[in-house]
Amino acid sequence: MTDLLAATTASTATDAAPDSASTVVHPAASVDHIATPLTDARSQLAEAIGLLGYTDGLHQMLATPRRELSVAVPLRMDSGESRLYLGYRVQHNFSRGPAKGGLRYAPSVNLDEVRALAMWMTWKCALLDVPYGGAKGGVAIDPREHSMAELERVTRRYTSEILPIIGPERDIPAPDIGTDEQTMAWIMDTYSVNMGYTVPGIVTGKPISLGGSQGRASATSRGVTHIALAALRHVGIEPSRASAAVQGFGKVGADAARFLSEAGVSVTGISDQYGAIFNAAGLDIEALSEHVRATGSVVGFAGAEPIDGAELLALDVDLLVPAAVEGVLHEGNAAAVRATVVVEGANGPTTPAADRIMRERGILVVPDILANAGGVIVSYFEWVQANQAYWWRADEVEARLEERMLSAWQHVLGYAGARGLSLRTAATALAVERVAEAHKLRGLYP
Repeated sequence: MTDLLAATTASTATDAAPDSASTVVHPAASVDHIATPLTDARSQLAEAIGLLGYTDGLHQMLATPRRELSVAVPLRMDSGESRLYLGYRVQHNFSRGPAKGGLRYAPSVNLDEVRALAMWMTWKCALLDVPYGGAKGGVAIDPREHSMAELERVTRRYTSEILPIIGPERDIPAPDIGTDEQTMAWIMDTYSVNMGYTVPGIVTGKPISLGGSQGRASATSRGVTHIALAALRHVGIEPSRASAAVQGFGKVGADAARFLSEAGVSVTGISDQYGAIFNAAGLDIEALSEHVRATGSVVGFAGAEPIDGAELLALDVDLLVPAAVEGVLHEGNAAAVRATVVVEGANGPTTPAADRIMRERGILVVPDILANAGGVIVSYFEWVQANQAYWWRADEVEARLEERMLSAWQHVLGYAGARGLSLRTAATALAVERVAEAHKLRGLYP
């Protein structure tokens, strides 16, 4: 346990395979003083590169997306007026297979955020030994301000704009913040109409009736729960005697809270974008879910008292699951975190500065590329099923998901313990090593 919580030290390995690329230092190698998802992702990569002893040329290759596309997405509103939105698709790496990553609809979406998310997807796929590279997409739009008909038109137009670079052997989108299985159905149909035949493998996270996989909708939450229970046991806390707080009650957080509760964990605090609630005796997650379905928020739930959203991150609990957006744990609040274990349900919720502070305080942080990888694992299962036109039962999907998640957990745990690394550094180094090996074996063309 002491080794895992020790400060990370970067080694200078001398037996790394040479790389013949340029010695020009890439901007990714420098530390940016302004924390953003992209600077965080680049900082994590730079640390892994130093640990593995790779050259600047290889660093440049791993830090730079292979392909980026920015598109204008015009929308005809229901009122007849027109609006224009910006969309992006970034394909970070293809060394281990076709690109894979979600599609996000949020007003804050920008190219740098998508670049960071695509990079994290590359490491996530490699860490879980899924034969994909990383990608990510987004449209800078607030889906809450639009009708279903408008969202369909935006989705179909965005799909048409990125059509030249996606495909079941090229780049396979999936749901993310602001998108869902209906969005994936529209993408599948738009792509299929353009191809002239039905292509179920173009997306994952589809409705079951269109070739989606059993268990896909809750896969990320299932994976988070498997890892959270294993992490609690690792630090000597029995889940049936543990307490937890979950930040975010959306795609990941809602089901994670439900699965943790079913496993015997007392979930005492939950927040969403509108507010936070607390009950020291434990929240009734089923009743809370009904309340959210009826009102759209956790705010006003009769079985809890309201608290400030920032206060939720500092609750005295055994487990904290940040399952909302990037950068919520940072230099300004990391010292207030009282959880023993932090399991990242969101992508990039912890900045490097917060990582250092919590490691120094003895808090075990399980990184996103391990903790929330359940979604991409079952996306891979869905893609395999689509290619075979053969569908697995829900119990088969769940058993294979659990095996993959716990195998990766043990691998990262062993790697970290043997080298005195944090789990994040160990997970990133393992993933980067696998991608670099694939790159070297394939060689540089021409």
